[in-house]
Amino acid sequence: MATAEQTTGISRRPIKHLRWWIGGLLFASTVINYIDRQTFSVLGPYLKIGYHWNNEQFAVIIIAFRVAYSIGQTVSGRLIDRVGTRKGLTITVIWYSIAAMLTSLAVGLRSFAVFRFLLGAGESANWPAATKAVSEWFPKRERGWAVALFDSGSSIGGAIAPLLVIGLYKYFGGWRPTFIITGTLGFLWLVAWRWLYFPPEEHPRIGEDELRMILADRQEQDSAEARTGPRPGWKDLLKLPQTWGIIAARTMTDPIWFFITDWFAIYLVAKGINPEQGLLAFWIPFVAADLGNFFGGGLSSWLIRRGWPVLRARKAVVIFGGLGMALLIPTVFTSNLFALAGLFAISTFAYASFSTMALVLPSDLYRSESVATVSGMSGTGAGLGTIISTYLIGYVSDRYSFEPILIAASLVPLVGMVLVLLLIRDTGTARAERVA
Repeated sequence: MATAEQTTGISRRPIKHLRWWIGGLLFASTVINYIDRQTFSVLGPYLKIGYHWNNEQFAVIIIAFRVAYSIGQTVSGRLIDRVGTRKGLTITVIWYSIAAMLTSLAVGLRSFAVFRFLLGAGESANWPAATKAVSEWFPKRERGWAVALFDSGSSIGGAIAPLLVIGLYKYFGGWRPTFIITGTLGFLWLVAWRWLYFPPEEHPRIGEDELRMILADRQEQDSAEARTGPRPGWKDLLKLPQTWGIIAARTMTDPIWFFITDWFAIYLVAKGINPEQGLLAFWIPFVAADLGNFFGGGLSSWLIRRGWPVLRARKAVVIFGGLGMALLIPTVFTSNLFALAGLFAISTFAYASFSTMALVLPSDLYRSESVATVSGMSGTGAGLGTIISTYLIGYVSDRYSFEPILIAASLVPLVGMVLVLLLIRDTGTARAERVA
């Protein structure tokens, strides 16, 4: 069988800190993933005017994406566990890049919904794949930082998208070329992905010291997996309370993030702020989320180095994030652009800290061949929560206002925080929890 070196022509000269280059690839994948999905949301105010949609109709298109995305998380997670990270992410990036470009052909509500459904099906693989890649390439003490790195791509992509998308919209005088141009980014990324990504033990450019460190961290896990028997199925995983804790973590908190990504531009318009004015502050919550990713990942890693048990360190960040998201409530009392941006920034900082823990927990608690599956299950839960919240946002905002939505968004994450603390047992070490 041909080796990675033979099939790619990569020389054997080691790349220093190769695992962080891999982390950079995962970060770039997430940035592009978010630019593609945000293109529609940023153009939302213009499309609503052009097609005379109300918020409920706009929500139908968002829900089409979310249905595919939520189902796809579990399906793609299992796919990636079976075919591997390299092949699985290649297939899905090609899929969603084509779907993004096809959106330029949409002519109304139904066709937009179809193309967004296809986009959601492809984009759903990014987080299960990235989580699995982190479990393959990073020792446990670095996984918080690694997850923070790739997950920060969502906030960076969200911050870049308004500037890029509105710039393209203004330059071309229409929205169709914008979807084509943003859709090509995934193909550019694939060149680097296919060239650089292989499992550590097969990689021709990994140094001996780095490979030894990665494999040494796996030894304890491998011996535990040998004792636990064959790969568990979905039913086996769903019998574990920690699986439901991870699902609850994302189900109760991801709707906040997707309110920002899907509705923030329309919310600002409802507050009397036009899209061009909103650009002045639209990026602030996304940058705050980026900082929150690294704060959460860095804090948990620092606590672990200080001697805290892994799960206790993760839960400390979960508590911080759950409490911080409650600070959305004051948004109901102001229409000032920068006050709104500041309050949303605090909430997204807290959310991202929490989210980093929700994403890293599968690699802490489960054997490697179940990591993407559990990550996908939690993504499906997040998708279902977001579908329900999206429908309610469209319904409530058309009939009342956005204020009840923001109050609920402040309180629901507290429930998720409590469920994480109750369902994910802290026995002093994540090793004892690695039962699946």
